[in-house]
Amino acid sequence: MSYGAEMESPIGRLLITCTEAGITGLHMEPHPARSAEGGHHALLDRARVQLQEYFAGTRTRFELPLAPQGTEFQQAVWKQLVKIPYGKTASYGEIADRVGNPTASRAVGAANGRNPISVIVPCHRVIGANGSLTGFGGGLERKQWLLEHERNVAVTGSSVRRSRDA
Repeated sequence: MSYGAEMESPIGRLLITCTEAGITGLHMEPHPARSAEGGHHALLDRARVQLQEYFAGTRTRFELPLAPQGTEFQQAVWKQLVKIPYGKTASYGEIADRVGNPTASRAVGAANGRNPISVIVPCHRVIGANGSLTGFGGGLERKQWLLEHERNVAVTGSSVRRSRDA
């Protein structure tokens, strides 16, 4: 059975989904049609609290069980994304190297774009080789906000404030 809950955030309304195994999705508006069958689940509460702490600038690492659905390659890429330090970035090529396929930058980009658990699995931390902000399912404006938020918290300990109209 899957469960779902929505929450407000500085980057807009988020949809969090989970199963008994872990968090399966974190989607930004416009998010997919809610496919959760069940009602309340304690894991959704934990995720909501940790996300609120992240946006407040008091959490730099999530401690939640994750259960994303994807291919073996996508899973390998997503495991590398959670290793990118808070407030830092990595290029698609660097991630390709880390998964053992240095010529797979485009495939890494595709896997990054299919990450179902944005923010918690920080696909926003992946940038172009030249440092440019490239594709992000939530939009480049949100990607920029998330990166600036993390840099500000990492450097000064204070978060970026923004309306929920991201």
